[in-house]
Amino acid sequence: MPALICGSLAFDTITTFPGRFAQQILPEQVHILNVSFLVPTLRREFGGCAGNIAYTLRALGGEPVVMAALGSDGGEYLARLRGWGADTSLVRVDEAAYTAQAIIITDIENNQITAFHPGAMQNAHAISVPARTDLRIGIIAPDGRDAMWQHASQMAAAGIPFIFDPGQQLPMFDGAELRRFVEMARWVAVNDYEARMLCERTGLTLEDMSRSHLEGIVVTLGAAGCEIWHQGQHTQVPGIAASAVVDPTGCGDAFRAALLYGLERGWSLRRCAEVGNRIGAVKIACRGGQNHLVDVVSLGI
Repeated sequence: MPALICGSLAFDTITTFPGRFAQQILPEQVHILNVSFLVPTLRREFGGCAGNIAYTLRALGGEPVVMAALGSDGGEYLARLRGWGADTSLVRVDEAAYTAQAIIITDIENNQITAFHPGAMQNAHAISVPARTDLRIGIIAPDGRDAMWQHASQMAAAGIPFIFDPGQQLPMFDGAELRRFVEMARWVAVNDYEARMLCERTGLTLEDMSRSHLEGIVVTLGAAGCEIWHQGQHTQVPGIAASAVVDPTGCGDAFRAALLYGLERGWSLRRCAEVGNRIGAVKIACRGGQNHLVDVVSLGI
């Protein structure tokens, strides 16, 4: 059944710094920070959370319905989505803006610094969740601030269970707003840094949140795998060693696609997380967020 994916569509300009950020940034001098990173390689990829999630979900055999905004330069991206067989009926093209752009620098330890121009994404709130009875699950991934709030409220009102995945947009919301997102969601997915910020802003621990109506909280831990919380109990789900560590861009999105795929099919949260860890290991061995090949047999599906 179709899964509604609310989030960004963006072009990623990806570069690699052949050193460590920590060696270039002096903690005692951050108040006068002025650094430059020489990046010998550069490439442009299709990205954005909605696009990345949709790519992996479709490769798994799911039915992504993409709800996002593109700019005047987004024609190639729109054709790409349709080429996978994704439902693009809810993609808005804003001719007065550029498609969102992310400029990403990755160091040799896979730390990342990202600059993001939202472009058309800022107007994604002009799209509304449709009155469709076939939408079994959804996700609120990083998007325009107003769009995230509006689409979460609309999905909750429509009775569509969804994953709240605030990502890099988490700092845009205060504690009361984040608590309301959690109240509306069925699941929460964050990385370990976002989990700490979510707890600090809401004044709730992960244990507190997990003892609510939520059916699960997933905290991704990079190579260490992830942690899942349910009704006050947490379980560590070990990571999977990758064949190569090439590019972490989009690993979290690939993981979330596995969550959507499994939850829509009634899998346990642990099984979803195990498949998510496997597909994250596949993704990190490929450059870009939408170039990895998905073998459902090897993933145990």
